[in-house]
Order: sequence, then structure tokens, then C-alpha cells
Amino acid sequence: MKVICPQCKKEHNIDESKIPANAKSAQCRACGHRFPLFESVPQDVEPVRVTRRIGVTLSKGGVGKTTTSVNLAAGLALAGFKVLLVDTDTQGQAAYVLGLKPKAGLTELVTGELPAEAAMVEARENLWLLAGGRSLAGIKRLIDRKDYGGELTLAEALEPLEKEFDYVIVDTSPGWDPLTVNVLFYVNELITPVSLEVMTLQGLVEFLKSLASIQKYRGDVTLNYILPTFLDKRIKNPDGNRQTIRISPTIQIRNSCGCP
Repeated sequence: MKVICPQCKKEHNIDESKIPANAKSAQCRACGHRFPLFESVPQDVEPVRVTRRIGVTLSKGGVGKTTTSVNLAAGLALAGFKVLLVDTDTQGQAAYVLGLKPKAGLTELVTGELPAEAAMVEARENLWLLAGGRSLAGIKRLIDRKDYGGELTLAEALEPLEKEFDYVIVDTSPGWDPLTVNVLFYVNELITPVSLEVMTLQGLVEFLKSLASIQKYRGDVTLNYILPTFLDKRIKNPDGNRQTIRISPTIQIRNSCGCP
């Protein structure tokens, strides 16, 4: 069974066979909040869908962000969850990986040229794509021209859609631009793929500094997972760089993102 903490909205999967017969409450492992385990819900009230917003990001390029985003989204869709994959990269490779050539995407949604139903494309069963591409350069100019609230442009476009999905996975571009900042003002969880190379580790350090600046204004966004990629067994001490990225006990170094 799935239990959602009412305080931090963290979702937990619990084996019902292991719940004691007299258990009446549970404690969230994430925030420590204790809450009733079973609550009576009126039959005429539908359960509220809690959408997890996950960004896959690192300012360094070539570390596997798009590969991670697409495979994570596809895996969750295969597991039965409704997933929206959002490509914020001007290269638009998420559509290519999925074998699609969409005529519209994220740009048309943000500018209001098309409704969400026309901007999204169903890539697989349970998986929808808002494609990126070169047209996103216009979105960056649109953000720059706003006098205030430019960092919320993406959130304002995506929040009305998310009630239809269990997960929103956002793929980001290399570098640090207004669209990347918009992603960090929308998602709540971050997965950072890190190729096990010296230059990427330096990029991770710089990314963490930039993320700390964002967190001063939006504390809801947290780096939950670091995903090691491109392990080269041909070099001396190949696991040394993997040990280097154990930067905090609150950040999990995982071979998978731990979803759902």
C-alpha cells in the first residue's frame, strides 16, 4: 500500500502484511512527522493525486541527463504510473531517443500558441512528452524580457497539467541559463547524473554552489540523488571518483533513482 505523509508529502510504499494488527499511526522517515495510518475517506471524495516533480540536471554536459530522464520516465510508465516528460534542452534529443518527430512542444505551451492537449504527444502507454528543440531559445528571450516573475514562467505553464500525472520528469540542458533556473523553481527533487571523471566532479562542485543560491529563495528544491555514470574500468582506481562524490549523508548515491 502507498502512504503519503500529510506534512512533507513524501510517498512511502508499505508491505501491508508487515503492519501490526493494532497499528494506528505511522512515522515519516523523511521528516519524522507522525500521522494516522488509516483515515476514513468519504466515498464521494476522490483521492488527491500527489505529483512528484523531478528534475534531472547538472551544468556539465555529456553526463547522461537525457538518457537518465528518458529511461526513468519510460520505466515509471511501464510500472503503471502516468508520466509527463518535459524536455527543456534546445537539442531536443528526448524526442529523438523516443523515436518521435513532434510538430509542437514546450515552446507552444509556454507561449500559449497551443493548448496542452495539442502541445503534448503520447510517446508510449502512460508516457507523454513535451518536446524541446531550438524553438526554446525564444522562451529564454521571453523570460529575460519579463520585469518580474520570469523564474516562474515554466511553473505557471506546467502546474495546471500536473494533476493528470503521477510524475513530471524534467530534462535540462547543459550550462546555467534562465530556463535551467526556471526548472529549479518548479521541481522539488533533483537527480544529478555524474560521469566519473575529474572535470565532471569539478562541475558538480560549481553546480552545488549555484543550487545553494537558488535554495535561498526556494527551499523546496532538494538534491536527493547523485547517479554515477560512465564508469571506466580501464583506468587505475576506477571507483575512486565514485567515493569522492559522497558529499553529504542526506544525498543518496544510487544506481537508480529510488522511484517510485
